[in-house]
Amino acid sequence: MTLKDAGTLACPVCCGTLEFHGTLTAGMLLDGALRCTRCARDWPVRDGLPRLVDEARVRRADRFMRACYDWLAPLHDPMTRALFPPLQGTSEGATRDAYMRRLDLGGLRPAERGERRRILEVGVGSGANLPLLDRDLPRDVDVELWGLDLSDAMLARCRPRLAEHPGHALRLLVADAHALPFPDASFDRVFHVGGIGGYGDPARGLAEMARVARPDTPIVVVDEQLDPASGESLFHRLVFRALTFYTTTPTSPVAHLPAGATAVVSEQLSRYYYCLTFRMPGPEA
Repeated sequence: MTLKDAGTLACPVCCGTLEFHGTLTAGMLLDGALRCTRCARDWPVRDGLPRLVDEARVRRADRFMRACYDWLAPLHDPMTRALFPPLQGTSEGATRDAYMRRLDLGGLRPAERGERRRILEVGVGSGANLPLLDRDLPRDVDVELWGLDLSDAMLARCRPRLAEHPGHALRLLVADAHALPFPDASFDRVFHVGGIGGYGDPARGLAEMARVARPDTPIVVVDEQLDPASGESLFHRLVFRALTFYTTTPTSPVAHLPAGATAVVSEQLSRYYYCLTFRMPGPEA
């Protein structure tokens, strides 16, 4: 992450601008702190990774899920590849392709005045969506990719992946989805895959995604829900309950959408996964 990148961040507590104080290497942040110009709070940067999390405000449910992902990180991708087809009734690739279509990356157009389009993945995990972004982004559009996660172990799995896909640099940071460290209307696309069901406050998470998205941009959320339209076997129902042990109501969070959400589509992608897409109108709407 460069100094310019850091200048586009915001304090997750007061939304003030941040200034870096510390060590640079080849123009990239290495170690130090991002200091808020409004509340004077310091947010550490370690080994090039900004840590914009107010631990005092992280909910108990999110601490629990972070511990689960930290433990599961080495097994997450191999288990997904091995178990997805027999459990989901479709391939992992087909499911990922379906929600990527909802992002409408092909609809992005070059920005004016030399600016870049910006895409945010909330809960980037091991970076499994990075090759799909590289594949689907228009070649004539200058794009910044941002990814954040609360799990250090998952981000540790993501960082080596960046070298495999140098087409678009991915700016990584540690952050809480309930308090995104960005100004309002910062991104042209916002998406999240596979975690909101475990959020301590899913309504707050959705509101934050809506806040940082520019008006009328697609916001895409994917997580677990048992397909209500098909009768599943006892085996699949039991497996689903085991996978969703963290919540008693694993379902598409349509009821938690921010007021005024438009173009709402909630669809089933596979036996266990839904895709919720919505947009937020501009202030003139």
